[in-house]
Amino acid sequence: MLKGKKIVILGDRDGVPGPAIEECVKPLGGEIVFSATECFV
Repeated sequence: MLKGKKIVILGDRDGVPGPAIEECVKPLGGEIVFSATECFV
C-alpha cells in the first residue's frame, strides 16, 4: 500500500507517539524520511 512512498510522521506526546506510528508503517513498505513526537498545545 505504501511501497515506494516517502513518509513523514508527526506523533503527539499526549496521543500516539512517532515511534509507535513508525512500527505500523514499516511493514507496509514506506520509506520513513522524518519522524518526531511533538507537544501540540
